[in-house]
Amino acid sequence: MNWFRKLMPREDRFFDLFERHSRTIVGAAEALNELLAGKDTEQHCQRIVALENEADEIAREVLLAVRRSFITPFDRGDIKDLIMSMDDAIDMMHKTVKTIRLFEQTSFDPRMQEMGGAIVQAAKLVAEAIPLLDRMGANSARLSVLTEEVVKVEGRSDELHEQGLKDLFRRHGGSNPMAYIIGSEIYGELEKVVDRFEDVANEISGIVIENV
Repeated sequence: MNWFRKLMPREDRFFDLFERHSRTIVGAAEALNELLAGKDTEQHCQRIVALENEADEIAREVLLAVRRSFITPFDRGDIKDLIMSMDDAIDMMHKTVKTIRLFEQTSFDPRMQEMGGAIVQAAKLVAEAIPLLDRMGANSARLSVLTEEVVKVEGRSDELHEQGLKDLFRRHGGSNPMAYIIGSEIYGELEKVVDRFEDVANEISGIVIENV
């Protein structure tokens, strides 16, 4: 089937949609990072919600295009898995916003802020990788580097998550259990955001392995 796909005219709008989606992810990650720095919290919450809605629309366009296209640039299942893994990342940012709003948080621990930086880094790595899939044979080496970097970011995020929980417990474990619960919930959701980016990196790696 791969040789047949290469002979047929490709449906290239998938790459445009992937890139549009990756830009919403970067925008949401940057807004989340600013939010965690304590800057205009509600404004950045609104920005993330708007971008998540935009990303959902793009994901729906991709899924519709998969059904309507005769020849896709790579396996239909891989296209669906890639866009859904990307969408999961911004969905998790939205979920983090919901928690922050629920508990009316406007200031955040230094480790949370560092995790915000890690999320921006992971988002930008994914956004760089996505356009390279259009010519993945020529770009396979760079794609490998980028996906490995995302995995490294996730590893550093794990360490920040663990240290952040320890710091929370030292400060609030015995004196303010609610502050510990709220803080640990936010830490957990930030870690899940980075985990979702690792999922995207794994999807990209799998696509390259299958098609190069």
